Amino acid sequence: MFSQFKKSTLEIGEVKINYVIGGSGSPILLLHGYPQTHVMWHKIAEQLAAHYTVVASDLRGYGDSDKPPTNDTHTPYSKRASGNDQVRLMQSLGFSKFQLVGHDRGGRVGHRMALDHPDVIKKLVVMDIAPTYTMYKTTDMEFATAYYHWFFLIQPYDIPEKMIGQNPLYFLEKKLGQWGRDDSAFSKEAFNEYLRCLTPETIHASCEDYRASATIDIEHDQVDLDHGNKIKCPVLCLWGKKGFVGRKYDMIEEWSNWADSVQEFEINSGHYLPEEAPEETLNILLKFLTK
Repeated sequence: MFSQFKKSTLEIGEVKINYVIGGSGSPILLLHGYPQTHVMWHKIAEQLAAHYTVVASDLRGYGDSDKPPTNDTHTPYSKRASGNDQVRLMQSLGFSKFQLVGHDRGGRVGHRMALDHPDVIKKLVVMDIAPTYTMYKTTDMEFATAYYHWFFLIQPYDIPEKMIGQNPLYFLEKKLGQWGRDDSAFSKEAFNEYLRCLTPETIHASCEDYRASATIDIEHDQVDLDHGNKIKCPVLCLWGKKGFVGRKYDMIEEWSNWADSVQEFEINSGHYLPEEAPEETLNILLKFLTK
């Protein structure tokens, strides 16, 4: 995987961020979701690198990036903190502006980055997510059942940490199986990387990521809503036809509450678009990013 990419780490303030970089041309940053790492892009990264300089990184708390200490407000794992890491990473690599593609948690970090850094993010793609604020504020039984992990992972330390840590392999297999619709989509090499990185430190950090989503991230979102702040760059929301969010939410309507320009497209897959439907996902990305 990523045979044509250079793997490295870069110290960004208090944390080291792990990333791979390859290709040439205008820059694109790829951000992964839970419970994965930058490896989730392995089926489309080289094809994107034929047209762009591609950076795929691990968010703080995930993969081989650092897991900094947290605090009572979970601020070190806010989407603002994670997003600032990624802006500084790209700037350190010489990219003052770039396009961003985020899946799952990476999409939520991208959402915050586009609000906090409107002059930096040129285009934003969010994959298989509705806005965090919407999902929490409109919670009902259907959502809580399908996304039970949102309410499990935010429980006080160390309830989810202990339970997941008893059998990380079981948890990873169940999570990928629950959200995905094609078990064969996950290569053995990629799956082993996800499992390797699901250490006690990552389990705790990822719980903090979710705890932040339910607290400090909602506070940040509320400030933007109160002030009428919206994403200025073009936004493309992609979702899996066989997944949950596209059935549950009106994606154009929900993202239009947060962005001035929104496009949508449905991919014939479950939650893991780049792995379950890489060719279709790649084609849609290229059409949007090259306009």
